[in-house]
Amino acid sequence: MGIRVIRSGLLTTIQDLGRFGFQKDGVIVSGAMDQFAHRIANILVGNEESEGALEMTLIGPTLAFEEDALIAICGGEFEASIDGQEVPLWRPILVKQGSVLTIGHCRVGCRAYLAVAGGFHLPKVMNSQSTYLLARIGGFQGRALQKGDVLLLRESGRKLELLRFYKNKTLLPFIAMSWGISFGLRAYFYGSPKTIRVIRGAQFTDFTTQSQECFLTQPYEVTPQSNRMGYRLDGPSLERKRSTEMVSEAVTFGTVQVPAEGKPIVLMADRQTTGGYPKIAQVIAVDLPILAQTRPGERIVFRDISFEEAQRLYLQREFELKQCKKAIISKMGE
Repeated sequence: MGIRVIRSGLLTTIQDLGRFGFQKDGVIVSGAMDQFAHRIANILVGNEESEGALEMTLIGPTLAFEEDALIAICGGEFEASIDGQEVPLWRPILVKQGSVLTIGHCRVGCRAYLAVAGGFHLPKVMNSQSTYLLARIGGFQGRALQKGDVLLLRESGRKLELLRFYKNKTLLPFIAMSWGISFGLRAYFYGSPKTIRVIRGAQFTDFTTQSQECFLTQPYEVTPQSNRMGYRLDGPSLERKRSTEMVSEAVTFGTVQVPAEGKPIVLMADRQTTGGYPKIAQVIAVDLPILAQTRPGERIVFRDISFEEAQRLYLQREFELKQCKKAIISKMGE
């Protein structure tokens, strides 16, 4: 019983919101690249926002449901169908036992998250279910999903309530709720080039005036040499006023470092714990999901804002999520 993997997709792993408290020991945080979509998917099925979910990249998996399940798929615009019938994203879906979910190519964006009511029955490693691929810990046996894997599910009261009400009311292999997340809230990764807001980093003034201007006005392209650890960018090279050695410092999700060749690297979910390159900027928390949904070949433009504005935007986004959660709980109770 559970969910059986028929086809694994390009890179499908279990991720929650990260493994915190162990960076001092050299253990990276990991976690979902797009935490906004991850959190919404969990909210839609009645889970805690931090519950582990499947993270899919560019090409999704094919999954056979060996038991009834309540799911939600949020994030990039992936092709998705159950037994050949198109499935809507960003809303709760009751999948009947024996159905097969096929998630194909991503048309817009880069990643999506599949949350299951109750969550996956997997152990936590250092307080997290997140998969750390290089160390082979967390998630499903510390690796990406493979054909033949079976993911066991934990029981969910929300799923049982919906089953009693809906299961015998249709012959379809799934039931999608008539409501979902509005386009305005989920359209954050559309458009090109994408604007990524940053606050100036600790070494911003170490760069020449021309480099500072180029960084904040010229487009950069995400290269194919980008992954969950970092996005390598191609665009104007950035030069420092003086070439000096730096002592390694702490880094975080969205830190923009500039190595000696002058091409920026944006550190992502699987970033290292410290870095010795100068930090020209820090991507604000609200725009990290936009970056996570940017695929190789797409362009971004950095724009600097104040620390106070970044805080205001963060509080606004958290308020929107709180209101969204209230509305979902109200809908589920109807």
